[in-house]
Amino acid sequence: MSRENDRIRHELLALRCRRGEPAALAELVRVWEPRLFFYVRRMLAEEEAAWQVMQEVWVAVLSRIDRLREPGRLPQWLYAIARNTLMSHLRGRYAERERTATDAPEPVDEDDPLERWADAEQVYAGLARLPPVDREVLTLCFLDDLSIAEIAEVLAIPPGTVKSRLFKARRALRAVLTGES
Repeated sequence: MSRENDRIRHELLALRCRRGEPAALAELVRVWEPRLFFYVRRMLAEEEAAWQVMQEVWVAVLSRIDRLREPGRLPQWLYAIARNTLMSHLRGRYAERERTATDAPEPVDEDDPLERWADAEQVYAGLARLPPVDREVLTLCFLDDLSIAEIAEVLAIPPGTVKSRLFKARRALRAVLTGES
């Protein structure tokens, strides 16, 4: 399906949700939860924490859907809410770590044979070893298939910054996957 068809489909879904149609709200969750969860899960090590963030994302989405000004920009709006919720969660977690003075990062078991089961699993494991900024831009670009302009909107940064972050992140991922880091 073309991007224009997707945009129209997203716009119609957003308009139906704004009208409060229960079927549209259910469709919104059914269609977008896997994509948003995939994004959130790539940014968090624990699945349970990702589901907690997703609950907060859906509360925010459902309480603000009537304020969506441009229904055709539904994907960017959803990812922006997911990102803001995720960042709030991470800030809270970092603040908690500082309070408890346990700043040591969680160990990653790189020798686990299940992590190297398939190429996709290797990429996911490599992503987990990247800094959040690199992981986020790669996830939005390659795994969630957003354009440079859409990523710029979600991250609230200029498109040129997205391009340079992508370049740096690709190089970092390549280094991790080839064992150079």
